[in-house]
Amino acid sequence: MPVNLKDIASISGMSGLYRIVSPTRSGVIIETLDDKASRQVAQSKHRISLLHEISIYTEDAEVTVPLADVFERIRQKYGVAIPVNSKSSNNELFSFIQEIIPDYDRSRVYVSDIKKLVSWYAIVSKYVPFTEAETNPEPAAEEPALIEPTTADSESKES
Repeated sequence: MPVNLKDIASISGMSGLYRIVSPTRSGVIIETLDDKASRQVAQSKHRISLLHEISIYTEDAEVTVPLADVFERIRQKYGVAIPVNSKSSNNELFSFIQEIIPDYDRSRVYVSDIKKLVSWYAIVSKYVPFTEAETNPEPAAEEPALIEPTTADSESKES
């Protein structure tokens, strides 16, 4: 996976993204994904959405594209600086998502979804490290292990 979103969350009613630090009795300790990295407790009354559970709908009802894959596609095409932001026009936002996911479901992906995607990408690309895809080199042929008899083994054979 190019970016690990397992501990990154969006919290309803709170702007920005948060890193889940640890659970408490009444909720979870969260840390803001910004330069301040302040910590606070998100109580169980807050609606917390983990980013690794979010996907983009495609025209195939059985297929969705996980957010981590969408972020990787954006990073491969544009790097950190993307040509749109959350204040871009609707046409620009729809063209942007069309370039990233050509078969996205136009009836279920709204402008507000694309705006969130764009703002989340800006935060994630700044504060969450992307990992390079690992290339597995050709595995070396395993050499047979040479087992040398110990002196005890050779003595028992001679007797």
